[in-house]
Amino acid sequence: MAVAPISSTAPERTADTNLLEVRDLVMHFPLTQGIIFQRKVGAVRAVDGVSFTIRRGETLGLVGESGCGKSTTGRAILQLYRPTSGAVEFEGVELTKLKGESLRKMRRKMQMIFQDPYASLNPRMTVGSIIGEPLDIHGLAKGKEKQQRVEELLRVVGLNPYFANRYPHEFSGGQRQRIGIARALAVNPSFIVCDEPISALDVSIQAQVINLLEELQDEFGLTYLFIAHDLSVVRHISDRVAVMYLGKIVELADHLELYEDPRHPYTKALLSAVPIPDPTIERRRERIILTGDVPSPVNPPPACRFHTRCPLADTICREQEPEFREVKPGHWAACHFA
Repeated sequence: MAVAPISSTAPERTADTNLLEVRDLVMHFPLTQGIIFQRKVGAVRAVDGVSFTIRRGETLGLVGESGCGKSTTGRAILQLYRPTSGAVEFEGVELTKLKGESLRKMRRKMQMIFQDPYASLNPRMTVGSIIGEPLDIHGLAKGKEKQQRVEELLRVVGLNPYFANRYPHEFSGGQRQRIGIARALAVNPSFIVCDEPISALDVSIQAQVINLLEELQDEFGLTYLFIAHDLSVVRHISDRVAVMYLGKIVELADHLELYEDPRHPYTKALLSAVPIPDPTIERRRERIILTGDVPSPVNPPPACRFHTRCPLADTICREQEPEFREVKPGHWAACHFA
């Protein structure tokens, strides 16, 4: 079956259509002891009951500290990690129940852009082979048609099509990330998980890659889950933002609403750390310094997981887990005092 050419007409965004629905997603990694007879002694609770939806054509930003479970969430959605429990529904299909050929066919619609452009490209393969590999796996194009498709993809991401015979070590970090984006686009996906795609790049290159992702979204009607820890970048590219702490989403809102009226103390602390270029505003605003370290996901705190570092923590926070509730239309938070 031949792959369809890259279309420049993007489908119209429909705000009421959910492309992806995640319900109570759990991803625990077992901890074992013993060399020969291994036994389970605990689990790393990387993702512990995450729920959200992503509408067709939008970008949902997912932010939080390193180790909070952002990347694991993205990989569990794509079934690169098989979830411990929960549901992941993509275009009405429950992905956690799919196996083998059925799952492989669904993966045509879901792709990933990885964080490290130096580690995510095979150094033994040419750029043409890297971008063309998804076409081989899904049987979409061969021979001259495949070559034309690879050259077209290189043009789309702003690279010279004659680079197809070169190897990854001949490119800069920004160019390698463009190659990774071209590979993700090869099979005409509708949903892409962007796993911190600019964190390994120079600041001068980051804006170029962000602009490219926005242009591709407008041109091809893509839907993104954009994982990052840079709040300024997330505010720029996202339609809505979800804030994650120790395996749970603690706040979810429209990107402007979240930055102007944060309701969770963890979100407020994160935003207070973002530098503001106006020195007058920077001097006036309140800085929130969190005490202590992030608890271990092997043994997270009971009830509210943030209570060990929260300036508002009270008895109820140590005894009762806060409900993830809608504090105002379209604005959700998991805090007793939101």
